[in-house]
Amino acid sequence: MNSTVQANRENPTGIARKQVEIAAAYMDIESWVVRRLLVTNREVTINVPVKMDDGELKIFRAYRVQHCDLRGPYKGGIRYHPEADLDEVRALAMLMTWKSAVVNIPFGGAKGGVQCDPKTMSQAELERMTRRFTWEISPVIGPERDIPAPDVSTNPQVMAWIMDTYSILKGNTVPGVVTGKPLELGGSLGRFEATGKGVFLTTLEAAAHLGIPVQGMRVVIQGSGNVGGVAALFFHRAGAKVIAMSDSKGGVYNPQGLDVEAVLACKDQYACVIGPRVEGEDITNAELLELECEVLAPCALSGVLTAQNAARVKARIVAEGANGPTTPEADDILADKGVFMVPDILANAGGVTVSYFEWVQNLQNLLWSEQEISKRLSDILISAFGQVLAIAQDKKVSMRNAALILGVDRVARALKLRGIYP
Repeated sequence: MNSTVQANRENPTGIARKQVEIAAAYMDIESWVVRRLLVTNREVTINVPVKMDDGELKIFRAYRVQHCDLRGPYKGGIRYHPEADLDEVRALAMLMTWKSAVVNIPFGGAKGGVQCDPKTMSQAELERMTRRFTWEISPVIGPERDIPAPDVSTNPQVMAWIMDTYSILKGNTVPGVVTGKPLELGGSLGRFEATGKGVFLTTLEAAAHLGIPVQGMRVVIQGSGNVGGVAALFFHRAGAKVIAMSDSKGGVYNPQGLDVEAVLACKDQYACVIGPRVEGEDITNAELLELECEVLAPCALSGVLTAQNAARVKARIVAEGANGPTTPEADDILADKGVFMVPDILANAGGVTVSYFEWVQNLQNLLWSEQEISKRLSDILISAFGQVLAIAQDKKVSMRNAALILGVDRVARALKLRGIYP
Protein backbone atom coordinates (compact mmCIF):
# COMPACT_ATOMS: atom_id res chain seq x y z
CA MET A 1 0.00 0.00 0.00
CA ASN A 2 1.42 3.40 -0.89
CA SER A 3 2.05 5.97 1.82
CA THR A 4 -0.80 8.25 0.72
CA VAL A 5 -3.39 5.52 0.98
CA GLN A 6 -1.94 4.30 4.27
CA ALA A 7 -2.04 7.77 5.79
CA ASN A 8 -5.66 8.24 4.73
CA ARG A 9 -6.82 4.81 5.81
CA GLU A 10 -9.56 4.91 8.44
CA ASN A 11 -10.58 2.26 10.94
CA PRO A 12 -12.21 -0.45 8.77
CA THR A 13 -14.46 -1.87 11.50
CA GLY A 14 -15.61 1.61 12.45
CA ILE A 15 -16.49 2.34 8.83
CA ALA A 16 -18.39 -0.95 8.45
CA ARG A 17 -20.39 -0.32 11.62
CA LYS A 18 -21.10 3.28 10.67
CA GLN A 19 -22.51 2.16 7.32
CA VAL A 20 -24.91 -0.24 9.06
CA GLU A 21 -26.02 2.43 11.54
CA ILE A 22 -26.69 4.88 8.68
CA ALA A 23 -28.78 2.27 6.84
CA ALA A 24 -30.66 1.30 10.02
CA ALA A 25 -31.84 4.90 10.39
CA TYR A 26 -33.99 4.37 7.27
CA MET A 27 -35.43 1.07 8.55
CA ASP A 28 -38.09 0.04 11.02
CA ILE A 29 -35.68 -2.06 13.05
CA GLU A 30 -35.38 -2.61 16.79
CA SER A 31 -32.24 -1.31 18.52
CA TRP A 32 -31.42 -4.74 19.98
CA VAL A 33 -31.27 -6.19 16.46
CA VAL A 34 -28.80 -3.52 15.35
CA ARG A 35 -26.64 -4.10 18.44
CA ARG A 36 -26.53 -7.82 17.71
CA LEU A 37 -25.60 -7.36 14.05
CA LEU A 38 -22.78 -4.92 14.82
CA VAL A 39 -20.73 -7.56 16.66
CA THR A 40 -19.09 -10.75 15.45
CA ASN A 41 -19.90 -14.27 16.62
CA ARG A 42 -16.32 -15.50 16.85
CA GLU A 43 -12.82 -14.12 16.31
CA VAL A 44 -9.87 -16.52 16.16
CA THR A 45 -6.30 -15.19 16.37
CA ILE A 46 -3.48 -17.63 15.67
CA ASN A 47 0.30 -17.56 15.69
CA VAL A 48 1.33 -19.80 12.80
CA PRO A 49 4.85 -21.29 13.07
CA VAL A 50 6.50 -22.04 9.72
CA LYS A 51 9.91 -23.55 8.96
CA MET A 52 11.34 -21.42 6.15
CA ASP A 53 13.52 -22.75 3.33
CA ASP A 54 16.70 -21.52 5.05
CA GLY A 55 15.83 -23.41 8.23
CA GLU A 56 14.70 -20.33 10.16
CA LEU A 57 11.43 -20.51 12.09
CA LYS A 58 9.02 -17.62 11.46
CA ILE A 59 5.79 -16.89 13.29
CA PHE A 60 2.94 -15.45 11.21
CA ARG A 61 -0.07 -13.78 12.84
CA ALA A 62 -3.32 -15.06 11.33
CA TYR A 63 -7.05 -14.55 11.82
CA ARG A 64 -10.43 -16.07 11.06
CA VAL A 65 -13.44 -13.94 11.96
CA GLN A 66 -17.00 -15.28 11.79
CA HIS A 67 -19.53 -12.47 11.82
CA CYS A 68 -22.97 -14.04 11.33
CA ASP A 69 -24.48 -17.41 10.34
CA LEU A 70 -28.16 -16.60 10.74
CA ARG A 71 -28.91 -17.31 7.06
CA GLY A 72 -26.47 -20.14 6.48
CA PRO A 73 -22.83 -21.22 6.95
CA TYR A 74 -20.15 -18.58 7.31
CA LYS A 75 -18.56 -17.66 3.98
CA GLY A 76 -15.57 -15.52 3.15
CA GLY A 77 -12.12 -15.39 1.62
CA ILE A 78 -8.64 -15.69 3.08
CA ARG A 79 -6.10 -13.01 2.20
CA TYR A 80 -2.31 -13.08 2.47
CA HIS A 81 -1.03 -9.53 2.96
CA PRO A 82 1.62 -7.78 5.08
CA GLU A 83 -0.97 -5.41 6.53
CA ALA A 84 -3.73 -7.91 7.24
CA ASP A 85 -4.94 -7.32 10.79
CA LEU A 86 -7.86 -8.22 13.00
CA ASP A 87 -9.66 -4.91 12.48
CA GLU A 88 -9.60 -5.25 8.69
CA VAL A 89 -10.64 -8.90 8.76
CA ARG A 90 -13.49 -8.12 11.18
CA ALA A 91 -14.84 -5.40 8.88
CA LEU A 92 -14.61 -7.63 5.80
CA ALA A 93 -16.44 -10.44 7.60
CA MET A 94 -19.31 -8.05 8.30
CA LEU A 95 -19.41 -6.93 4.68
CA MET A 96 -19.60 -10.58 3.59
CA THR A 97 -22.78 -11.03 5.63
CA TRP A 98 -24.53 -8.17 3.84
CA LYS A 99 -23.11 -9.19 0.46
CA SER A 100 -24.53 -12.71 0.70
CA ALA A 101 -27.87 -11.31 1.80
CA VAL A 102 -28.03 -8.71 -1.01
CA VAL A 103 -27.81 -11.45 -3.65
CA ASN A 104 -30.07 -13.63 -1.46
CA ILE A 105 -27.86 -16.70 -1.18
CA PRO A 106 -27.94 -18.80 2.03
CA PHE A 107 -24.58 -17.84 3.50
CA GLY A 108 -23.42 -15.73 6.40
CA GLY A 109 -20.22 -13.72 6.57
CA ALA A 110 -16.65 -14.55 7.55
CA LYS A 111 -13.12 -13.55 6.56
CA GLY A 112 -9.59 -14.73 7.14
CA GLY A 113 -6.13 -13.28 6.84
CA VAL A 114 -2.49 -14.12 7.35
CA GLN A 115 -0.04 -11.29 7.99
CA CYS A 116 2.71 -12.17 5.52
CA ASP A 117 4.31 -11.00 2.29
CA PRO A 118 3.63 -13.82 -0.19
CA LYS A 119 5.73 -12.07 -2.85
CA THR A 120 8.86 -12.85 -0.82
CA MET A 121 7.95 -16.47 -0.02
CA SER A 122 8.67 -19.61 -2.02
CA GLN A 123 5.92 -21.98 -3.11
CA ALA A 124 7.09 -24.49 -0.49
CA GLU A 125 6.95 -21.86 2.28
CA LEU A 126 3.45 -20.80 1.23
CA GLU A 127 2.31 -24.42 1.27
CA ARG A 128 3.71 -25.07 4.76
CA MET A 129 2.14 -21.87 6.08
CA THR A 130 -1.22 -22.63 4.47
CA ARG A 131 -1.35 -26.18 5.79
CA ARG A 132 -0.42 -25.14 9.35
CA PHE A 133 -2.98 -22.30 9.24
CA THR A 134 -5.63 -24.79 8.06
CA TRP A 135 -4.69 -27.16 10.88
CA GLU A 136 -5.17 -24.37 13.40
CA ILE A 137 -8.58 -23.21 12.10
CA SER A 138 -9.90 -26.71 11.30
CA PRO A 139 -12.13 -26.84 14.43
CA VAL A 140 -14.13 -23.82 13.23
CA ILE A 141 -14.42 -24.46 9.47
CA GLY A 142 -16.28 -27.09 7.44
CA PRO A 143 -18.75 -27.44 4.54
CA GLU A 144 -21.74 -26.84 6.84
CA ARG A 145 -19.99 -24.43 9.20
CA ASP A 146 -17.55 -22.04 7.50
CA ILE A 147 -16.36 -22.21 3.89
CA PRO A 148 -13.18 -20.21 3.00
CA ALA A 149 -12.38 -18.99 -0.51
CA PRO A 150 -9.59 -17.07 -2.32
CA ASP A 151 -9.01 -13.40 -1.66
CA VAL A 152 -6.01 -11.06 -1.97
CA SER A 153 -2.86 -13.07 -2.91
CA THR A 154 -4.54 -16.45 -2.53
CA ASN A 155 -5.63 -18.66 -5.42
CA PRO A 156 -6.95 -22.12 -6.40
CA GLN A 157 -3.66 -23.75 -5.38
CA VAL A 158 -3.97 -22.34 -1.86
CA MET A 159 -7.56 -23.63 -1.71
CA ALA A 160 -6.31 -27.06 -2.83
CA TRP A 161 -3.84 -27.14 0.09
CA ILE A 162 -6.60 -26.14 2.52
CA MET A 163 -8.96 -28.80 1.17
CA ASP A 164 -6.29 -31.50 1.27
CA THR A 165 -5.19 -30.66 4.82
CA TYR A 166 -8.76 -30.55 6.11
CA SER A 167 -9.59 -33.80 4.32
CA ILE A 168 -6.58 -35.56 5.89
CA LEU A 169 -7.78 -34.42 9.33
CA LYS A 170 -11.31 -35.73 8.64
CA GLY A 171 -10.17 -39.01 7.08
CA ASN A 172 -12.08 -38.52 3.82
CA THR A 173 -12.13 -36.07 0.91
CA VAL A 174 -14.21 -32.98 1.71
CA PRO A 175 -14.34 -30.80 -1.42
CA GLY A 176 -17.07 -28.55 0.01
CA VAL A 177 -14.84 -27.13 2.75
CA VAL A 178 -13.56 -24.42 0.37
CA THR A 179 -14.60 -22.84 -2.89
CA GLY A 180 -12.42 -21.40 -5.62
CA LYS A 181 -10.65 -24.75 -5.97
CA PRO A 182 -8.98 -26.07 -9.14
CA LEU A 183 -11.45 -27.72 -11.51
CA GLU A 184 -9.68 -31.05 -11.00
CA LEU A 185 -10.62 -30.99 -7.30
CA GLY A 186 -14.26 -30.00 -7.60
CA GLY A 187 -13.95 -26.35 -8.53
CA SER A 188 -16.65 -24.69 -10.58
CA LEU A 189 -16.48 -23.46 -14.13
CA GLY A 190 -16.73 -19.68 -14.19
CA ARG A 191 -15.41 -19.18 -10.64
CA PHE A 192 -12.12 -17.48 -11.55
CA GLU A 193 -13.75 -14.69 -13.54
CA ALA A 194 -16.90 -14.42 -11.40
CA THR A 195 -15.99 -11.34 -9.32
CA GLY A 196 -14.66 -9.33 -12.27
CA LYS A 197 -17.61 -10.38 -14.40
CA GLY A 198 -19.95 -9.25 -11.63
CA VAL A 199 -18.32 -5.79 -11.65
CA PHE A 200 -18.90 -5.68 -15.41
CA LEU A 201 -22.53 -6.84 -15.25
CA THR A 202 -23.61 -4.47 -12.48
CA THR A 203 -21.82 -1.55 -14.17
CA LEU A 204 -23.69 -2.26 -17.39
CA GLU A 205 -26.95 -2.05 -15.45
CA ALA A 206 -25.87 1.29 -13.98
CA ALA A 207 -24.86 2.59 -17.41
CA ALA A 208 -28.21 1.54 -18.89
CA HIS A 209 -30.02 3.28 -16.03
CA LEU A 210 -28.08 6.49 -16.72
CA GLY A 211 -28.39 6.23 -20.49
CA ILE A 212 -24.64 5.81 -21.07
CA PRO A 213 -23.87 3.71 -24.17
CA VAL A 214 -21.33 0.92 -23.66
CA GLN A 215 -19.62 1.52 -27.00
CA GLY A 216 -16.79 3.94 -26.37
CA MET A 217 -17.55 4.25 -22.65
CA ARG A 218 -14.30 5.27 -20.93
CA VAL A 219 -13.37 2.92 -18.10
CA VAL A 220 -10.59 3.36 -15.52
CA ILE A 221 -9.64 0.33 -13.43
CA GLN A 222 -7.43 0.35 -10.37
CA GLY A 223 -6.10 -3.19 -10.19
CA SER A 224 -5.22 -5.83 -12.74
CA GLY A 225 -5.71 -9.12 -10.89
CA ASN A 226 -8.56 -11.58 -11.04
CA VAL A 227 -11.04 -8.76 -10.35
CA GLY A 228 -9.65 -5.73 -12.18
CA GLY A 229 -7.99 -7.68 -14.98
CA VAL A 230 -11.05 -9.82 -15.68
CA ALA A 231 -13.38 -6.81 -15.53
CA ALA A 232 -11.11 -4.96 -17.96
CA LEU A 233 -11.33 -7.83 -20.45
CA PHE A 234 -15.12 -7.90 -20.28
CA PHE A 235 -15.38 -4.14 -20.77
CA HIS A 236 -12.87 -4.23 -23.63
CA ARG A 237 -14.68 -7.06 -25.43
CA ALA A 238 -18.04 -5.29 -25.01
CA GLY A 239 -16.74 -2.24 -26.90
CA ALA A 240 -15.92 0.02 -23.96
CA LYS A 241 -12.63 1.93 -23.94
CA VAL A 242 -10.41 0.95 -21.01
CA ILE A 243 -8.17 4.00 -20.75
CA ALA A 244 -6.20 3.19 -17.57
CA MET A 245 -5.20 0.19 -15.46
CA SER A 246 -2.79 -0.29 -12.58
CA ASP A 247 -1.23 -2.62 -10.05
CA SER A 248 0.60 -2.01 -6.77
CA LYS A 249 3.63 -0.58 -8.64
CA GLY A 250 1.73 2.01 -10.67
CA GLY A 251 -0.44 2.32 -13.74
CA VAL A 252 -0.63 2.99 -17.44
CA TYR A 253 -2.89 5.50 -19.21
CA ASN A 254 -3.90 5.89 -22.84
CA PRO A 255 -6.83 8.21 -23.63
CA GLN A 256 -7.35 6.35 -26.94
CA GLY A 257 -7.87 3.08 -25.08
CA LEU A 258 -5.45 0.41 -23.89
CA ASP A 259 -4.83 -2.94 -25.51
CA VAL A 260 -6.07 -4.83 -22.44
CA GLU A 261 -4.71 -8.18 -23.59
CA ALA A 262 -1.25 -6.61 -23.98
CA VAL A 263 -1.44 -5.02 -20.52
CA LEU A 264 -2.35 -8.34 -18.89
CA ALA A 265 0.32 -10.18 -20.88
CA CYS A 266 2.85 -7.64 -19.61
CA LYS A 267 1.58 -8.23 -16.07
CA ASP A 268 2.10 -11.97 -16.48
CA GLN A 269 5.58 -11.62 -17.96
CA TYR A 270 7.03 -8.70 -16.02
CA ALA A 271 4.83 -8.66 -12.88
CA CYS A 272 3.69 -5.10 -13.70
CA VAL A 273 1.34 -3.38 -16.17
CA ILE A 274 4.04 -1.03 -17.46
CA GLY A 275 6.15 -2.67 -20.15
CA PRO A 276 7.56 -2.49 -23.69
CA ARG A 277 4.45 -3.88 -25.39
CA VAL A 278 2.03 -1.47 -23.71
CA GLU A 279 1.25 1.78 -25.49
CA GLY A 280 0.53 4.43 -22.88
CA GLU A 281 2.06 6.75 -20.33
CA ASP A 282 2.97 5.93 -16.75
CA ILE A 283 0.55 7.13 -14.11
CA THR A 284 0.37 6.76 -10.33
CA ASN A 285 -2.49 5.03 -8.57
CA ALA A 286 -3.49 8.36 -7.02
CA GLU A 287 -3.58 10.10 -10.43
CA LEU A 288 -5.55 7.23 -11.94
CA LEU A 289 -8.44 7.77 -9.52
CA GLU A 290 -8.86 11.35 -10.77
CA LEU A 291 -8.97 10.72 -14.53
CA GLU A 292 -11.95 11.93 -16.53
CA CYS A 293 -14.08 8.90 -17.45
CA GLU A 294 -17.54 7.41 -17.36
CA VAL A 295 -16.63 4.48 -15.09
CA LEU A 296 -14.08 4.26 -12.28
CA ALA A 297 -13.66 0.75 -10.87
CA PRO A 298 -11.38 0.54 -7.80
CA CYS A 299 -10.59 -3.17 -7.80
CA ALA A 300 -7.55 -3.34 -5.50
CA LEU A 301 -7.37 -2.37 -1.82
CA SER A 302 -9.73 -0.64 0.60
CA GLY A 303 -9.77 3.01 1.60
CA VAL A 304 -8.51 4.55 -1.65
CA LEU A 305 -11.35 7.05 -2.14
CA THR A 306 -11.28 9.41 0.82
CA ALA A 307 -12.28 12.91 1.89
CA GLN A 308 -8.93 14.08 0.52
CA ASN A 309 -9.44 13.00 -3.11
CA ALA A 310 -13.17 12.35 -3.66
CA ALA A 311 -13.87 15.90 -4.83
CA ARG A 312 -11.43 15.38 -7.71
CA VAL A 313 -13.08 12.18 -8.97
CA LYS A 314 -14.47 12.85 -12.45
CA ALA A 315 -16.26 9.54 -13.12
CA ARG A 316 -20.02 9.31 -13.58
CA ILE A 317 -20.11 5.78 -12.13
CA VAL A 318 -17.95 4.28 -9.38
CA ALA A 319 -18.13 0.47 -9.37
CA GLU A 320 -16.45 -0.97 -6.28
CA GLY A 321 -14.66 -4.14 -7.31
CA ALA A 322 -12.61 -3.99 -4.10
CA ASN A 323 -14.03 -4.34 -0.61
CA GLY A 324 -14.46 -0.99 1.13
CA PRO A 325 -12.55 1.27 -1.28
CA THR A 326 -14.65 4.32 -0.35
CA THR A 327 -14.83 5.93 3.10
CA PRO A 328 -18.17 7.31 4.40
CA GLU A 329 -16.87 10.89 4.02
CA ALA A 330 -15.92 10.20 0.41
CA ASP A 331 -19.35 8.64 -0.13
CA ASP A 332 -21.02 11.91 0.88
CA ILE A 333 -18.77 13.96 -1.39
CA LEU A 334 -19.35 11.67 -4.38
CA ALA A 335 -23.11 11.71 -3.78
CA ASP A 336 -23.12 15.52 -3.72
CA LYS A 337 -21.26 15.46 -7.05
CA GLY A 338 -23.95 13.21 -8.54
CA VAL A 339 -21.68 10.18 -8.96
CA PHE A 340 -23.66 6.96 -9.29
CA MET A 341 -22.24 4.38 -6.86
CA VAL A 342 -22.37 0.63 -7.42
CA PRO A 343 -21.36 -0.43 -3.88
CA ASP A 344 -18.99 -3.29 -3.11
CA ILE A 345 -21.61 -5.58 -1.58
CA LEU A 346 -23.39 -5.52 -4.95
CA ALA A 347 -20.63 -4.88 -7.49
CA ASN A 348 -18.27 -7.62 -6.35
CA ALA A 349 -20.87 -10.16 -5.25
CA GLY A 350 -20.22 -12.31 -8.33
CA GLY A 351 -17.48 -14.20 -6.50
CA VAL A 352 -19.58 -15.31 -3.55
CA THR A 353 -22.46 -16.12 -5.92
CA VAL A 354 -20.43 -18.56 -8.01
CA SER A 355 -18.81 -19.84 -4.80
CA TYR A 356 -22.35 -20.77 -3.77
CA PHE A 357 -22.80 -22.59 -7.07
CA GLU A 358 -19.54 -24.48 -6.46
CA TRP A 359 -20.60 -25.43 -2.92
CA VAL A 360 -23.97 -26.71 -4.13
CA GLN A 361 -22.29 -28.78 -6.86
CA ASN A 362 -19.85 -30.27 -4.33
CA LEU A 363 -22.57 -31.21 -1.83
CA GLN A 364 -24.73 -32.84 -4.51
CA ASN A 365 -21.96 -34.25 -6.75
CA LEU A 366 -23.17 -32.17 -9.68
CA LEU A 367 -21.33 -30.49 -12.55
CA TRP A 368 -23.01 -27.48 -14.15
CA SER A 369 -22.00 -26.17 -17.56
CA GLU A 370 -20.29 -22.80 -17.94
CA GLN A 371 -23.34 -21.51 -19.84
CA GLU A 372 -25.66 -22.52 -17.00
CA ILE A 373 -23.42 -20.86 -14.41
CA SER A 374 -23.12 -17.69 -16.50
CA LYS A 375 -26.91 -17.42 -16.86
CA ARG A 376 -27.54 -18.06 -13.16
CA LEU A 377 -24.94 -15.44 -12.23
CA SER A 378 -26.38 -12.84 -14.59
CA ASP A 379 -29.93 -13.48 -13.40
CA ILE A 380 -28.99 -13.11 -9.73
CA LEU A 381 -26.89 -9.96 -10.13
CA ILE A 382 -29.33 -8.20 -12.45
CA SER A 383 -32.19 -9.01 -10.09
CA ALA A 384 -30.20 -7.76 -7.08
CA PHE A 385 -29.28 -4.54 -8.91
CA GLY A 386 -32.95 -3.92 -9.71
CA GLN A 387 -34.00 -4.48 -6.09
CA VAL A 388 -31.30 -2.14 -4.76
CA LEU A 389 -32.16 0.54 -7.32
CA ALA A 390 -35.85 0.29 -6.41
CA ILE A 391 -35.07 0.82 -2.71
CA ALA A 392 -32.79 3.76 -3.55
CA GLN A 393 -35.54 5.44 -5.58
CA ASP A 394 -38.33 4.63 -3.11
CA LYS A 395 -36.48 5.81 0.00
CA LYS A 396 -34.44 8.48 -1.81
CA VAL A 397 -31.16 7.12 -0.49
CA SER A 398 -27.81 6.30 -2.07
CA MET A 399 -27.21 2.96 -3.75
CA ARG A 400 -24.89 1.97 -0.91
CA ASN A 401 -27.51 2.67 1.72
CA ALA A 402 -30.10 0.90 -0.42
CA ALA A 403 -27.90 -2.20 -0.69
CA LEU A 404 -27.26 -2.15 3.05
CA ILE A 405 -30.96 -1.71 3.76
CA LEU A 406 -31.71 -4.76 1.61
CA GLY A 407 -28.94 -6.90 3.13
CA VAL A 408 -29.39 -5.86 6.74
CA ASP A 409 -33.17 -6.27 6.51
CA ARG A 410 -32.84 -9.87 5.30
CA VAL A 411 -30.42 -10.74 8.09
CA ALA A 412 -32.52 -8.90 10.69
CA ARG A 413 -35.61 -10.85 9.63
CA ALA A 414 -33.68 -14.09 10.09
CA LEU A 415 -32.53 -12.97 13.54
CA LYS A 416 -36.04 -12.12 14.68
CA LEU A 417 -37.44 -15.39 13.34
CA ARG A 418 -34.72 -17.47 15.02
CA GLY A 419 -34.65 -15.41 18.20
CA ILE A 420 -32.05 -15.28 20.96
CA TYR A 421 -31.51 -18.59 22.78
CA PRO A 422 -31.45 -19.33 25.64
